[in-house]
Amino acid sequence: MSATLREGETVTPLELFFDLVFVLAITQCTQLMADQPTWEGIAKGLLVLAVLWWSWIGYAWLTSVVDPEEGAVRLVIFAAMAGLLVASICVPGAFDDSALIFAMAYAVVRAAHIALFWIASDDDLALRRSTSSLGVSTAIACSILVGASFADGAVQGAMWIAAILIDFGGPYVFRSEGWKLMPEHFAERHGLIIIIALGESIVAIGAGVTGEITAGVVATAVIGIALAAAMWWAYFDVVALVATRRLASITDRQERNELARDSYSYLHLPMVAGIVLVALGMKKTIGHFDEPLKIETATALIGGFCMYLLAHVAFRWRNVHSVNRRRLFLGIALLALIPAGVELPALATLSILTAIACALIAYEAIRYADHRDRVRHDPAEAA
Repeated sequence: MSATLREGETVTPLELFFDLVFVLAITQCTQLMADQPTWEGIAKGLLVLAVLWWSWIGYAWLTSVVDPEEGAVRLVIFAAMAGLLVASICVPGAFDDSALIFAMAYAVVRAAHIALFWIASDDDLALRRSTSSLGVSTAIACSILVGASFADGAVQGAMWIAAILIDFGGPYVFRSEGWKLMPEHFAERHGLIIIIALGESIVAIGAGVTGEITAGVVATAVIGIALAAAMWWAYFDVVALVATRRLASITDRQERNELARDSYSYLHLPMVAGIVLVALGMKKTIGHFDEPLKIETATALIGGFCMYLLAHVAFRWRNVHSVNRRRLFLGIALLALIPAGVELPALATLSILTAIACALIAYEAIRYADHRDRVRHDPAEAA
């Protein structure tokens, strides 16, 4: 198994199969927050999401170098899936009874990832150096998570944060020129994860229905789908195309790796986290659409959408060094809606948020129709 780039740019069936386990991970994070709709519960859900996100990210990079469906690699990917599955089912108790099992399962997933990269780097010294550096930060982070399983309260939370910072910081601190990737494949995998996260928001709507199907439940479901559609449009209509072409246009290996790291490995996490928070808000809304949301869930619903928009602003800045002022302004201004969210019926809050999101999409589609048409139909545009 060599470190040469894979043949072809398409996502393989095994990669899609692997991603199905991450579907459960996202669902479990949402459920953890739904079962503990407090600031502490939401914080725990986001910390677990960050850890699981980083385990998925490693394989997005790995499968640009090795074909996951060839030889023994397929078996190692299956083993990693098993580890990720165990970690996912441990999410509800990741800070309690299942903490040690969660940490050990996570370590297995990361160890398999490092091992495959180490084997693939046999004839590439730069990749071997990058893999060694990543192995150090990974080992430290996993050790801290194992240690955190024996702690509780603020100490445990601080150890989780330390582990995440070390895990995420490793690729930023150490040299990045050794990594390899296929731009279109890499971007496509992250796009699929956005779809998976949006799918969780739809699942949350269905899971939130516990009683009779009333007009209010139907209205909440329809409006919730409209909000999910607006979030889908915000990413896939133009943003994803421009970012993919920008990444593919870079020929310098280190510059491309750093852009991929910042734009996708880092900045897609707040996008996914924002969607998960919106899903939490939708789940609570459809269950009690005629009652005001609690401050925590109102913040999750509105703040999650704001996080999603602001992550888009940062994503655009990192890719093309320009600011989408509309999304920046809206992402900040919408926070003022949170106090109203604890006074109005939940359905009214969701309706206002959805109306604003759809208005943003409509304005951008009409105001920039010509540019949008060029980007969507001219592969050389914005490259």
